[in-house]
Amino acid sequence: QVQLVESGGGLGQPGGSLRLSCAASGSIATIYNMNWYRQPPEKERELVAGISIGGDTMYVDSVKGRFSIDRDNAKNTVHLQMSSLKPEDAAVYYCNMEIFTFRYGRQTYWGRGTQVTVSS
Repeated sequence: QVQLVESGGGLGQPGGSLRLSCAASGSIATIYNMNWYRQPPEKERELVAGISIGGDTMYVDSVKGRFSIDRDNAKNTVHLQMSSLKPEDAAVYYCNMEIFTFRYGRQTYWGRGTQVTVSS
């Protein structure tokens, strides 16, 4: 079975930086889109950034110019570099990947989330 594990969350200062990572493991044949979502307290989950298998990226307007997503296909890993942090960036961040396995075909998988707190 495929598992996604996030790391790198924690406390960041306003104006500071944090780097999130998410590693996929299991019998993986291909990983298509890799995405980061976030869910602030009492709000809906939103797509923050995504990167396609070809390396095309997208960002929600609120993080453009501050966040950067990249992937390491050899390690089945996606990173989210967060800079110029703002209090409104505080949320639980979830990794999401579209993965093909020979047993289950093309499925979407989620990590359990990592908490990001922004405070001085």
